[in-house]
Amino acid sequence: MKIYQLTTLIILFSFLSCDRIANKTKEGINRGGEVVGESATEFFEGVSEGVDKTLECTIILSEDLQQNGLKTGVYDIGSQSSSNNNKLTLYVIFDTDFDRTVIAKAYNKSGLEIGRAKTTINGTKGDADYYDFLFDERTDIGFRNRITIE
Repeated sequence: MKIYQLTTLIILFSFLSCDRIANKTKEGINRGGEVVGESATEFFEGVSEGVDKTLECTIILSEDLQQNGLKTGVYDIGSQSSSNNNKLTLYVIFDTDFDRTVIAKAYNKSGLEIGRAKTTINGTKGDADYYDFLFDERTDIGFRNRITIE
């Protein structure tokens, strides 16, 4: 009878120990997963920031337009029904009333002109709005290009 109780007691302790080990292992795996998840998120955020900086273009507003009360905000380079990035969307801020057709000229990394687009910009003092410049479909505004607005 004592052997039966002793065997039962040993089996019970073994079962509890295995359960405790399984829980510790599970906690360890969960912690490891959290660390990997956090590291992966930080890695992809870093890559995204690096890509954003690499894809940035320089937008230059002419002195004439600045003196006539224009400022620029954010911009986006995208595509209009082609595989090339040939569309510039520019946020324009008006310090004075303005109504004029302006030209955007795109230059590649070597400084060579690759396209021109015109659009009419009009607004009143204190306003701001988005304006699209649609370049020829063969124009591909690439990495670190320069765009002048005249």
